[in-house]
Amino acid sequence: MTESGAQSGPTALRVILGAHLRRMRAAAGISRSDAGWEIRSSESKISRMELGRVGLKERDVGDLLSLYGLDDEEERERLLRLAREANNPGWWHRYGDVLPSWFHSYLDLEAAAQLIRVYELQFIPGLLQTPEYIRAVVQLGRGMIPADEVERRVTLRTNRQGVLTRPEPVRLWAVVDEAVLRRPIGGVKSMIEQLNHLIDASQMPNVTLQVMPFSVGGHAATGGAYSILRFPEQDLPDMVYIEHLTSALYLDKLEDLDQYTATMEALCVAAPPPNKTRDILTDIRKDFER
Repeated sequence: MTESGAQSGPTALRVILGAHLRRMRAAAGISRSDAGWEIRSSESKISRMELGRVGLKERDVGDLLSLYGLDDEEERERLLRLAREANNPGWWHRYGDVLPSWFHSYLDLEAAAQLIRVYELQFIPGLLQTPEYIRAVVQLGRGMIPADEVERRVTLRTNRQGVLTRPEPVRLWAVVDEAVLRRPIGGVKSMIEQLNHLIDASQMPNVTLQVMPFSVGGHAATGGAYSILRFPEQDLPDMVYIEHLTSALYLDKLEDLDQYTATMEALCVAAPPPNKTRDILTDIRKDFER
């Protein structure tokens, strides 16, 4: 747990601790080069540590805290504990055999997020997928996958959905293209079940769901699907996540955030308001039932 009570994975904890170390180094007037010398390393290693892009050894953190003149034992122990926690793998580590390496960081950040905004035009957002829909998605384009691997992937994704129902749940705001809802992934029965689940989820107090109908025509999100994650900790900047077939982009530069946030706002304005979503989903379900 972080100070805010949000559950954070190692990526988020590294960023938080790195930001603390960066502020302390600057306040002490010590260069990255001198800090690197202190821990038998380099200036670039200090830079990566401060950005949360590498693991932080407890010994190195302790040496840096001494160099920066931290004499508050309680604060020192808190930061060292943060370093230890940042080296503990998240619960999803045991699914490493079915997880691409570039997706681990996203799971860390998803668990630490306070708000996740999503635009989807191909699939139902992962946090709102039913098990049967997940089974169909994980097999797309992969040929024959062993049944046990399919089930591990289903379990991983359904476990992720716990962020919506934990004591301090993530707030999810999703805009879904109508094409997503009319594409019968897993078959008609699966989609009816999925639409029922979306109708129920749209009534959750921490879930906002909007549908971008075909009737809107063109809209602002010409670049495709993406997510924006916002965190309760000030040390964690907002993050734009864009997933590709074999990799992903994590964007946190202010100009990128501004552009993607403005586009998301435009989508939310263009789509019918959330109080119309239940009726839209019900109408689409009726089309499948016919």
